[in-house]
Amino acid sequence: MAIAFPSGKPAWLADLSISDKESYDDNVLVVSGQGMPEQSSWVNTASFKFGIDLAPVFADGDSIQSFSFVYQADGAVYAQDSAEDYTANRFNDLFKGKVGNFSYSLDNSFLYDDGSKLGATYALNQLSGAAANQNDKYRNFFSQAVPRERRNQYQDRYTAQVRYDTADIFFRPISNLTYYNLNTYLFNTSVAPYKGYQDWPDRWDINGGLDLGFKVAQDFAFTLGWRDGYQHQDQFSLGINSDQHFSSNHYQRVLLGLEGKPAHWLNVKAAAGPDFRDYNPQTSISDLRTTRYYGEALATAALSKNQSLTLTYKQWLFVSSTGLAPYYDTLGSLVYHWSATRQLSFDLGAKYQEANFKLGDDLAGSAPSLRDDTDCQGSIGINYALAPHLVASFTYAYDKGLNILNGLAATYYPAYRDFEHGVVGTSLQFKF
Repeated sequence: MAIAFPSGKPAWLADLSISDKESYDDNVLVVSGQGMPEQSSWVNTASFKFGIDLAPVFADGDSIQSFSFVYQADGAVYAQDSAEDYTANRFNDLFKGKVGNFSYSLDNSFLYDDGSKLGATYALNQLSGAAANQNDKYRNFFSQAVPRERRNQYQDRYTAQVRYDTADIFFRPISNLTYYNLNTYLFNTSVAPYKGYQDWPDRWDINGGLDLGFKVAQDFAFTLGWRDGYQHQDQFSLGINSDQHFSSNHYQRVLLGLEGKPAHWLNVKAAAGPDFRDYNPQTSISDLRTTRYYGEALATAALSKNQSLTLTYKQWLFVSSTGLAPYYDTLGSLVYHWSATRQLSFDLGAKYQEANFKLGDDLAGSAPSLRDDTDCQGSIGINYALAPHLVASFTYAYDKGLNILNGLAATYYPAYRDFEHGVVGTSLQFKF
């Protein structure tokens, strides 16, 4: 294998940048304000990014197309709420290449959050009786997701695949992992001083399978796929929670899909089909063996040479981050990008999320699991190149959470499941 040593800037140096962002978060714990007051804070985030790609060093054609490693550190300091301070350490690796009719890739994203090991406490006070107020335990499902991502934890996601092509079809063994290891302390939330405290257990999803592709054009194919997978959710010990439900399960999935370029301006990858579940006997679900819909899609349309539109969609059954019941998770997002000039660009985004727990109702815990919560978000980003290596940015994101479960009893405080949340920020990035 020949080794090439380029002159000047190293060919393997793919990214090197530093940035600083000042933002204002008007609802740090993303609560309704009905019980706990909304807490705001100024947030300073300092970032460092370093990326290398060793593929240019190996002058051997297509066998190694990408051999990249990227590290990014984001340190956030909350001026009015230091318990939310954290440093996110992100490692992204991509190994991709082709040998003859075989192509292969391994795409891995690993996150270590160096944050607090204490979870958030959603309670106005720790009192008992008529004076007690821990009603924020009925909050929107998406309220707890934001502070959870600032806690001490490990996350890992990978997609590994090998593909063999013929003139008309292709075969693709494939595997995917989604892994959450929360390092926060666990406490008995039924007694003071931990009433309203949020326990987060570990959870993960792994699957493997095969795709068969039928080529209808040079860059476009229909696919038939199968996945065999397992979802894991830790069970709380009796000393932490008397509710012993948990939602670990096995599944089989059949997928019909399409991928590639049906038009020169459109790149799409989508798959959908039945998802056959077999839950463990301790799952709070009405039917331990159930068949549900699964779907995912990613599509990018090049509207012009400087405008694009990207659609992301996923709907699937997952295990809850709060540790008891399974839920139907829906995500849809749309992002419009416009490079108005060489210096100026705009991004407009919209996102819809829904957590539907109507598969069953866990009544053993302090807050029944039955819920159907949504979170709708709109965002804008403006980037301007002040100099060849210096970019200034402005961002604003607003989201609104709502309870859409009709007829929820007043004893479950449905108003506590509605929230509003906004974050505005400016940043400077210097790229070497």
